[in-house]
Amino acid sequence: MEFLSQSANALGCASGSWRIWSLSDGYVDLPAESLRYPNKKICKQTEAPQRDDSLVRLSVNCFLFDRSGMDRVLIDCGAGGSWDPSMGHLMEAMAEAGIDRSSITMIAFTHAHGDHINGLLMPDGRRAFNGLRKIVIGQDAVEEFLAEPELEQFRPLLAPINGGDRLADHLLAVAIPGHARGHMGYLLNTDEDDILFCGDLIHVPAAQFSCPELTWAYDDDEGMARASRITLLKDAVNTHTWLAGAHLGRPGIGRVAEEGQGYVFIPAA
Repeated sequence: MEFLSQSANALGCASGSWRIWSLSDGYVDLPAESLRYPNKKICKQTEAPQRDDSLVRLSVNCFLFDRSGMDRVLIDCGAGGSWDPSMGHLMEAMAEAGIDRSSITMIAFTHAHGDHINGLLMPDGRRAFNGLRKIVIGQDAVEEFLAEPELEQFRPLLAPINGGDRLADHLLAVAIPGHARGHMGYLLNTDEDDILFCGDLIHVPAAQFSCPELTWAYDDDEGMARASRITLLKDAVNTHTWLAGAHLGRPGIGRVAEEGQGYVFIPAA
């Protein structure tokens, strides 16, 4: 993968005939006690980048890729104006990268939590992506999306999928169960690299790479989420797959390597 550009909130890369961008929607601080061992014991050995060690800071990342002749695909679209003011900054990141938001024709959601779907609307309530023609979402995540009344206008665009479905020749939907209903990853093969956009596979990279059995209290099924994480981290090492995660530290994309009894994340830049 070749790195083309980097700014405060955007990283641009090239792989084969593809262009891939990592775009920051901001960050959110959440209780450190949400990180737990399998026996439900609270994990206290996290690295807190802010002064209050009772909190952990989660980056909120979105990703965009395209190539000539294919729709410009956005993976998740951030929180919009629905959460803390530290989030909802995707439009600023896109402007830094020189991306016209009206050029986005397809959004693929990893799941239907607010920090991934509410960015369909700008903080002032306007549509964020006027050129949007299709919204890909896991079949089991549709019900949660439909429960958001402010997003009703987007229902005709929904295109439900299941793990194993192909969105295009080079793009495969990968079921990643545990965190949320219909939690889906998207595996892009560029003919040079495999890149798995893995959503909320990992929430606290400072802890969960070295200790992947640690779970997150916001997971629907912590045991299943743990199993998905352990399996996919092992697979990423064995297949040399890049991981691009919604809550991995900026720029949110990198390689995984074994280290001790766990793993280490090597950021792209």
